[in-house]
Amino acid sequence: MTSSSTPSPAPLGRLTARGREEAHRVASPLELFFDLCFVVAIAQAGVQLVHSVAESHAGEGILNYAMVFFAIWWAWMNFSWFASAYDNDDVLYRVVTLVQIAGVLVLAAGVSKAFEDHDFLVVWLGYVIMRLAMSTQWLRVARSSEGPERTTALRYAGGVLLCLVGWLGLLILPEGGRPWVFLVMAVLEMCVPRYAEKGFPTSWHPHHISERYGLFTIIVLGETIAAATVAVKSGVDENDALGELLPIAAGGLLIIFSAWWIYFVVPIHGHLRSNKQAFLWGYGHYLIFASAAAVGAGLEVAVEQAVGKAHISTLAASAAVTLPTALYLLTVWALHSRHFKVGIAQQLVLPTTAFLVILCTFLGDWAVLTSGIVSALAVATGVTLTARMATRERKEATPVV
Repeated sequence: MTSSSTPSPAPLGRLTARGREEAHRVASPLELFFDLCFVVAIAQAGVQLVHSVAESHAGEGILNYAMVFFAIWWAWMNFSWFASAYDNDDVLYRVVTLVQIAGVLVLAAGVSKAFEDHDFLVVWLGYVIMRLAMSTQWLRVARSSEGPERTTALRYAGGVLLCLVGWLGLLILPEGGRPWVFLVMAVLEMCVPRYAEKGFPTSWHPHHISERYGLFTIIVLGETIAAATVAVKSGVDENDALGELLPIAAGGLLIIFSAWWIYFVVPIHGHLRSNKQAFLWGYGHYLIFASAAAVGAGLEVAVEQAVGKAHISTLAASAAVTLPTALYLLTVWALHSRHFKVGIAQQLVLPTTAFLVILCTFLGDWAVLTSGIVSALAVATGVTLTARMATRERKEATPVV
């Protein structure tokens, strides 16, 4: 067993599995570069979501956002789990990964046309590039293995290629049928790993995969802060509206800081012991990533509404922040926190906070600030309850003299 994050050299052209019990396994520089490039596409989707909501086309914008974000997230997730099991860091592996990065940049270039003109050709092309590269990696695994492992690799490669054919429906079917194409194909895509691994589970690394998801969460939250900062700066520079924007800026920062704290307060890798647990956890992060990115878009909408640029009501602008915030809190609780909370009080903190954040929607100009305060109070409550629990356990463990 190797003792570092650098894989042992493999024979030329071979792609063999890494050990699940490998010590000191961390994200590689290539994986970090991969994440940063994917956030470019997420930022483009967020910009278009802001424009759609600000122009009173929230329903259409959210649907397009969900579709584009799925393509980004699914390609990222497939690479991350593959790399956790098979990253040998040879020249061909790096080149194919860089091709995937090129694919997501092509996809990002087509986001605006997908939102504005309902033209998914460039998005589809970028997705094809990413997925063909992923299929190539699986074919390398099949060439390097035998028996059940080879069958798993071939199932993955075949499933990826078949799904690419299905996604053609976004180009050739009438516009009204595209949401149904998306729904069917998203389900089929998510079935591929379950089918491929039913006979031979890949050797993904629990600590490595939890770190990968955590790092991507940080990057998405960072993009949210950047987007909100640009929006506030624009509002101040063009409208001298510092008084109207300060509550939004303060509330937004409290929401994002709380989101970071809540996600990383528990070490989730110990919970990922089987494919069943890992699939649910990994798939559920679609909502975590999408809602975290949508918070940034919502803050931009709130800023534009406050300075008179958005053609929507204060209630709608507030909902653009509070609803994704509540969704984030509930999803993190469902996937992370509930596995580590003891007692009904600890279990209720995040669901109750999500409910209160939704109620904040109706507080007008103070909705974002109060949502941030409520989120921060949830963190404080969680810390207090945990500290009390630890104190009680220490007292119970102390022998009576």
